[in-house]
Amino acid sequence: MAFDKVDTSSINTIRLLAVDAVSKANSGHPGAPMGLAPVSHVLFNKFMTFNPKNPKFINRDRFVLSNGHGCMLLYALLHLYGYDLSLDDLKSFRQLGSKTPGHPEATDTPGVEVTTGPLGQGICNAVGLAMGEAHYAARFNKPGFELFNNFTYAIMGDGCVMEGVSSEACSTAGHLQLGKLIVFYDDNHISIDGDTAQALTEDVLKRYEAYGWHTSWVKDGDNDLEGLAAAIEAAKKVEDKPSIIKVTTTIGFGSVLQGTHGVHGNPLKKDDVAHVKKAFGFNPDESFVVSPEVYERCAEAAARGAAAEAEWEALYAKYATEFPELAADLKNRIEGKLPEGWEKSLPTYTPADPAIASRKLSETVLNSICDVVPQLIGGSADLTGSNFTRWKTAEDFQPPSTGFGSYAGRYVRYGVREHGMGALMNGLSAYGGLIPFGGTFLNFVSYAAGSVRLSALSHHQNIWVATHDSIGLGEDGPTHQPIETLAHFRAMPNIMVWRPADGNETSAAYYKALTETHTPSILCLSRQNLPQLEGSTIEKASKGGYVLKEVEGADLTLVSTGSEVGICVDAVKLLEAKGLKVRVVSLPDWLTFDKQPMDYKLSVLPDGHPIMSAEVMNTLGWDRYSHEQFGINRFGASGPAPKVYEKFGFTPAGIAERGEKTVEFWKGVALRSPLRKAFAQIQ
Repeated sequence: MAFDKVDTSSINTIRLLAVDAVSKANSGHPGAPMGLAPVSHVLFNKFMTFNPKNPKFINRDRFVLSNGHGCMLLYALLHLYGYDLSLDDLKSFRQLGSKTPGHPEATDTPGVEVTTGPLGQGICNAVGLAMGEAHYAARFNKPGFELFNNFTYAIMGDGCVMEGVSSEACSTAGHLQLGKLIVFYDDNHISIDGDTAQALTEDVLKRYEAYGWHTSWVKDGDNDLEGLAAAIEAAKKVEDKPSIIKVTTTIGFGSVLQGTHGVHGNPLKKDDVAHVKKAFGFNPDESFVVSPEVYERCAEAAARGAAAEAEWEALYAKYATEFPELAADLKNRIEGKLPEGWEKSLPTYTPADPAIASRKLSETVLNSICDVVPQLIGGSADLTGSNFTRWKTAEDFQPPSTGFGSYAGRYVRYGVREHGMGALMNGLSAYGGLIPFGGTFLNFVSYAAGSVRLSALSHHQNIWVATHDSIGLGEDGPTHQPIETLAHFRAMPNIMVWRPADGNETSAAYYKALTETHTPSILCLSRQNLPQLEGSTIEKASKGGYVLKEVEGADLTLVSTGSEVGICVDAVKLLEAKGLKVRVVSLPDWLTFDKQPMDYKLSVLPDGHPIMSAEVMNTLGWDRYSHEQFGINRFGASGPAPKVYEKFGFTPAGIAERGEKTVEFWKGVALRSPLRKAFAQIQ
């Protein structure tokens, strides 16, 4: 592959756009963009297929910058290739409200595929994106109609290599034989603390070879453009393994501080900026300079991508006449629509139905909807038999060579990799038209908190099937019993944390998880059986909170979630025997309830009498909805579930005792609903 002086100019332009933006902001990381400009130029200009006028073209090649602190590399590329990112946007780098935040944000910047920042997450997302391509190709491609054949490319640095979550995902990628995943490892020997030899002395390529990856090494990533191109071409030919290309670069290439950690996270000094510009043939008195030749060269690559999309659209039009059902499914996915009438498959229950654990109720939902909602793709972190996440007609998502399934399958065997599972789900979601779910114990969703947080931040519609949700799991004891977990995730913005009390509430949780397209969900599900409650419906529960048992002139409202709602219902009988009038409210998801109109919320949690919450979790946060809180602010205990509940007072008698004391304490006080706050109407 031939390269000329315009390629060199393009590479140096990327470097200097990064230098100028970081200098203007007086904040950022110039070193990585300066070192990675050659490989990124070769990739974008010579290999990738994308259309800047339609960043969501479904069969585009994906690019992930996992070492997201080097984001000016990505912003410079997006600007040069014609995405909706102007020079003024580059000049606003790291400024409030700009399209160029301090780390790539998929919700802020056109052309950014995934939100990266915490190291290791981006490379995991890239694995998920490659899984998405493999699944779409297996589901939709037909002879003569290769609708899906895109590659996923990623750049990662030493920090991503060191983070454990990347090991989880990259091990998975090797097992899955994701041949359309190509990763560049920026081997620049520098991290924030200095030389990586202080902390990283393993042979990274041997590790990836052991994972089952194709490996190669470009030893002069600063200058060997032909070598970079050859390595990419060779990697594209390896169809049964993901590829990692180690690229040895010089961080801050061209700076007087090149090759040192001094150029990692600090703007270049003014005289160094002038030095770099002179060295690369630019005027040191000018900033944010792009020559017409560079714009033209980049526009040629963008035009090829636009032409590829036009060809794809023409192919899809023919495909739709040959395979109308598959074409309709694909159209729904691209438009973000669920199949019409899917919600009619959700099971409903009456009090005459038997008590069932909500993890089993979840299994019933999955068996009811997975065949009618083909967008669902999910599995478990090696807990299938405990999470009940595999529906009856499921086929495993596996390389055909393993004999375990095919890429058309939708059941993913994540292995014991909770954090990696969460990050892979983010990548699957980012591919488009897929709704990922993953199962584990609720307590171990905490293992994946970094990935869950990025789900919420990035608006990924992921579903966590989180079973064994409380001390009700019993004998496994405190190491497995979640206490603080719900307080943590309820405090996180833009995530629904559902803890259903019966079958109708479980169906409602899935309904909201599938219809709230920009919000992830954690479904907290019991190991122990739960009764089907009088007064529960999918419609009521879909509001996040509702009155399960109403009474005129109430002395007390008990508000609860999950397995404790049924106990509260039984406690009411004991309180009524003492002459007290008691309402019961179920509050399965706080976020959904908080979004309801205030008049509705006040009808559920009204003025005039005390409200007591009861939940076998930390009480943190419950003061938003109750005057008194009954919970567990210590770790759990090992023993049969009924005995553990009894130990902590979560029995009808224990709740009734505390309810009676609540009424006595607040007697004679003109109580206002805890929902009434000074800032309640301020958004």
